[in-house]
Amino acid sequence: MDTISPTPEAGAATIVDVTTESFMADVIEASATQLVLLDLWAPWCGPCKQLTPLLEQVTAQANGAVRLAKMNIDEHPAVAQQLQVQSIPAVFAFKGGRPVDGFMGALPESQIKEFVTRHLDDELGASPVEEMLAMASHAMDQGDMATAAQAYGQVLEQDPAHNGAIAGLAQAHFAAGNLAQAEQILAMAPENSSDPEIAAARATLALAAKSDALGDDTGDLLETLAGEPNNHQARFDLALVYHGAGEREHAMDALLEIIARKRDWEDERARKQLLEFFDAYGAGDELVAAARRRLSSILFS
Repeated sequence: MDTISPTPEAGAATIVDVTTESFMADVIEASATQLVLLDLWAPWCGPCKQLTPLLEQVTAQANGAVRLAKMNIDEHPAVAQQLQVQSIPAVFAFKGGRPVDGFMGALPESQIKEFVTRHLDDELGASPVEEMLAMASHAMDQGDMATAAQAYGQVLEQDPAHNGAIAGLAQAHFAAGNLAQAEQILAMAPENSSDPEIAAARATLALAAKSDALGDDTGDLLETLAGEPNNHQARFDLALVYHGAGEREHAMDALLEIIARKRDWEDERARKQLLEFFDAYGAGDELVAAARRRLSSILFS
């Protein structure tokens, strides 16, 4: 990925506080040579306090191609009124002396970068946090849990509420056999978090407890099912044993078989367990995608 080359104005300040009087020079005139982001904020605005540091990070990554102009609308309301701003934070992109795009509300860094990149000729470089997350993910793929845990930990030092790093660090400790530490780290995430990475980590830990209680022997369960194919509890237990052994496809197949045979067994227990598998394995897993299609076919046949 290429990094933006400095513009001729790269020596000028790329983050400035703007007043009504300086607006023409700091925004309108400056936008003739570089993309200018106008950040309209106020001291009482909570989301503004979340957004502005991210705007500053993205601006720093642009190596002079972007200027961030921060305007306190309590002290300088005229521009916000002229732009018909109804709520803050509000961000406008200026090019060639006029606003060309904008958004309201606090966005994550990735979406801010997408917004900025739309108006630049090149892509922004990766932020330090993104580089560290990529390093951690690569280490996880290589089975190097110590390096992954260290990288995720460094991300959390910079952003203690980063859901991806919380989930990743929990998964790294779990994979290394440190279940208690994994649970402690995962407790850092909000209880009502809907983040898919947090959901996957929680599902992984929950499934581990269920699978460990059943052991790893499929023999007795398969023998039971050979004589009692409608023994749904045995098939349910078999799914968990398969999961514990890393046999994802067999685990999901067992639950799908229960749903096909008796959809409402124990208040749809098999379907609910299957959804937990989906969370643990991740939406991008090809086996999950296939199982979802089969589930839909069973439910809507």
